[in-house]
Amino acid sequence: MAATRFTDQLNAQIGNEFAAHNQYLACAVYYDALTMPQTAAFFYGQALEEREHAMMMIQYLLDTDAVVAIPGVEAPVSDFADVVAPVKLALDQERRVTEQVNALLRIAREESDFASEQFMQWFIKEQVEEVATMSDLLTIVTRSQDDLNDIEEYVAREQGGVETDPTAPSAAGA
Repeated sequence: MAATRFTDQLNAQIGNEFAAHNQYLACAVYYDALTMPQTAAFFYGQALEEREHAMMMIQYLLDTDAVVAIPGVEAPVSDFADVVAPVKLALDQERRVTEQVNALLRIAREESDFASEQFMQWFIKEQVEEVATMSDLLTIVTRSQDDLNDIEEYVAREQGGVETDPTAPSAAGA
């Protein structure tokens, strides 16, 4: 069984992942309204990925006979000043999630909860990728904010095609 201190924090993280889902959904809708289908599709995909992360965490709790408590989440930011603002917010969000994931790993180590530590390793790797992706996107969007077609071309070229990671944890309901 997973350490209670870890499972309590993992339940809180489930809420953080669902909040990230909602925030990415709000970003996608913003870009959709600007008729930026590539960027909107990218953010819709990011929203689904965050939901999947929450479902992986739920499955882990179920697998370890821990209590699953789905927390409520605040409404996402949906009003943006310009095309850069959603990406800046997304990068800040990914950096915050990285800190949260690192804290979960720290708790697992402190509790000598080796199974939970192993479970969190995939999320550590995932966060490195997520921060890098958003950092690159922020650079492009900032540089090309006056040429939406350049942004769309970059996203189509660099962010297309989602690969399935065979090392990813199982998700509840999958």
